[in-house]
Amino acid sequence: MLKQRIITAVFLAVALLLALFGSDATGFSFIIAAVVMLAAWEWADLAGFTGQPLRIAYALLVGVCLAWSADYIAFTDQVIGSREAARDLLIGACGFWAIALLWVQGYPSSAVLWGHRWFRALMGLLVLVPTWLAVVLLRAEPEGVWLIILVLLIVVVADVGAYFTGSAFGRRKLAIAVSPGKSWEGFWGGFAACMLLATLIGFWQGDVLLTLAIMAPASLASVLGDLLESMVKRHRGIKDSSQLLPGHGGILDRVDSLTAAAPVFALGIIISGWQL
Repeated sequence: MLKQRIITAVFLAVALLLALFGSDATGFSFIIAAVVMLAAWEWADLAGFTGQPLRIAYALLVGVCLAWSADYIAFTDQVIGSREAARDLLIGACGFWAIALLWVQGYPSSAVLWGHRWFRALMGLLVLVPTWLAVVLLRAEPEGVWLIILVLLIVVVADVGAYFTGSAFGRRKLAIAVSPGKSWEGFWGGFAACMLLATLIGFWQGDVLLTLAIMAPASLASVLGDLLESMVKRHRGIKDSSQLLPGHGGILDRVDSLTAAAPVFALGIIISGWQL
């Protein structure tokens, strides 16, 4: 099992690097769109649509929404034509995550508000479409490749820091009804690790406070993305979103933290104009 996980992880890392450095912003947007549509196929099952025709139809619906969002922000020839439109969509996405935080805190009682399968389908649109939008927006920036690597690094550092801190010191449960293994000690350990990373990057970039202001919310959001998917899977009664990735479960199981961190990070970039 461990060997399988390692092989899959190496394959994913190589595929990501090839996509990042081997394609322009437009080509990368199509690659990410394909990944998001596969994640949508998984989300359809989380929503409660188990038949393949409905799952495929949901993935196609997400694809249509991606095309609409690209048109709305005037994304053509590797350029975001309307940064204001992109900003407004990202603000809406961050508003959704603020509501999602209340759902996670209130689970299982909160399921009365979002538990119906059609509402969970809508939830999937609000999770997946802004993720694509955020990644495309970051890739279109002058240092877009490195911005995407940075947001991925935020997610990884937060996760690794939380794991080791939680394993060593974890006592108080963070969200026992959603993810019993997570602790407050792990949460703060992951956040502290990200703040150390932000401080180092800020010194190198020349503006520590602004770097902290952009990376701190993304770090916090990454935890919420993980918890939201865990909550929906627990409600659905399944362990993994699919078995597409041997040893790792599904695509959603690997990008759940990114679905919240990327829109928050991209909004910070577009509002502040911060660059590496």
